[in-house]
Amino acid sequence: MREQLVGFFDALRQAGLQPSVSETLDASAALVHAGIERPVLREALAATLIKDHADRTIFDDVFDRYFALPSRTVQKGTRPQPARDGEGAGRAGTGSGRGTAPEGEVGRLGTEHREEARASGERDRTQSARELARRRALLAKPFREMDASEVESLRTLAAELSRRLRTRWSRRLARASRGRLDLRRTLRRAVSRGGVPIELLLRTPRPGRPDLLALVDVSYSTATAAEFLLALLAPVQPFFRRVTLLAYVDRPVGVSFEGGHVVPHAPIDLNARSDFGAVLNRLDRLDVTIGRNTVLLVLGDARNNRRPPRADLLHRLQRDARAVVWLNPEPPARWNTGDSVMASYARSCDAVLAAWSPATLNTALDALAQVAF
Repeated sequence: MREQLVGFFDALRQAGLQPSVSETLDASAALVHAGIERPVLREALAATLIKDHADRTIFDDVFDRYFALPSRTVQKGTRPQPARDGEGAGRAGTGSGRGTAPEGEVGRLGTEHREEARASGERDRTQSARELARRRALLAKPFREMDASEVESLRTLAAELSRRLRTRWSRRLARASRGRLDLRRTLRRAVSRGGVPIELLLRTPRPGRPDLLALVDVSYSTATAAEFLLALLAPVQPFFRRVTLLAYVDRPVGVSFEGGHVVPHAPIDLNARSDFGAVLNRLDRLDVTIGRNTVLLVLGDARNNRRPPRADLLHRLQRDARAVVWLNPEPPARWNTGDSVMASYARSCDAVLAAWSPATLNTALDALAQVAF
């Protein structure tokens, strides 16, 4: 059972639930009290391992695979079911002993079912290992090297990663369990309980939600990274007070992410030459507000086709905004090569992060949470 439980934890991690070490220890302790009855065992493990109710379906699928019962196992000591009318030529005659299987046959059937269940478990583990390897390879592959089938698989992976990102951001915004005692609020709350301070309130107010302004380069060289970023940001938009999404090549255009695709709100020329300097110059013409509570997120390779970068305009935005974070979908070795002017923009950014693969972009969004909240 211990090996089966360890395999179950590994399968949960491969499916994206990521139970922590403390949660697996709690699950092992719960198993001692729950016993081996499947309904009780299922609920005990679910209570200790599931963080989000949306993950219950994934948990149930993995549980059914690792704790499945053989479909036709003949258990020792159980009474055989009576034969139906006309079924089985060898079951006629009461007390003849021909209505039950011989003891050796029962043992053979049990052995066959155990071997079948073991083989099925091995196949599932092999398939899970292959799926995990394929997923890791996709996460590590550069956006610029992906083919059409991998981009389609990336859309499916984005849904899983965004759910995990939402969970991590929720924990970051949760009220802390430690901090300075807020004496005034504690005493005020105690008035309704006869002056007894049953509930201690701490000076850990939840931070106010910032505004998010995202400028995303959707030119051919960064289109895959742009779509993946917007797919990750879509479910976490409730963490911000106001979200403005702008796509650009040589001019900013409002967009939204609907049905797994980027939907522009105005015509955008995808064949134009990238020009982030012109985008910054046109930003004032749009109805967008950048204040002290605004986080400016830029996704782009900073390749301006040797046109004026206008880094002074980005510096002005940084002075007005809460933070400026730049995600570059190219490996750092390619920054400031050719027509890249990343160094000019980096001086006006609070953080410049590599986002050349799904894994690095997902990590960069964790860093964005540290800056924003």
